[in-house]
Amino acid sequence: MAKKTIVLGASENPSRYSFLAVNRLRANGHPVVAIGNRKGQIGDTTIVTEHPPEEGVDTITLYLNPQLQQQYYDYIFSVKPKRIIFNPGTENEELEELAKEKGIEPVEACTLVLLSTGQY
Repeated sequence: MAKKTIVLGASENPSRYSFLAVNRLRANGHPVVAIGNRKGQIGDTTIVTEHPPEEGVDTITLYLNPQLQQQYYDYIFSVKPKRIIFNPGTENEELEELAKEKGIEPVEACTLVLLSTGQY
């Protein structure tokens, strides 16, 4: 089943994990909203810098360090995801607790591993 996913911290740099995640999510048939610091393109996915209102978001996958995540808290909660994936290096106890309070499942995992093992 396709899971609409927001990639926070998307980058056009092919060596970045967020770049690989967008490509693998799309290859697995998941609709992706890519949000980054700079506008750009990853395959057929446009990277936007604004915070578009979204409906039906299943997952937000984070590629931002905890300090950079804070500016996105309101946005994250406004789109009401079912879960937030904290990729390695993005773990954030504060955001995980806030998510739990709002009924959002925090998951400390690697999006790429979840996809490759069929657990996404």
